[in-house]
Amino acid sequence: MDEKKSKSSEYLTSIGALGISLATVISYTNWHSIPWAILHGLLNWIYVIYYAIRY
Repeated sequence: MDEKKSKSSEYLTSIGALGISLATVISYTNWHSIPWAILHGLLNWIYVIYYAIRY
């Protein structure tokens, strides 16, 4: 059971890291601003979905 829980935890961690990275890159490419990139990195998947719908 612990092995299954560990794999799930690793999966969620990598999905979270992907969301942060993606949001930060999209934000910096679009706005050329480090503070905006940090904010959007904190909001991660919310910003990625917003960007996909908006643009």
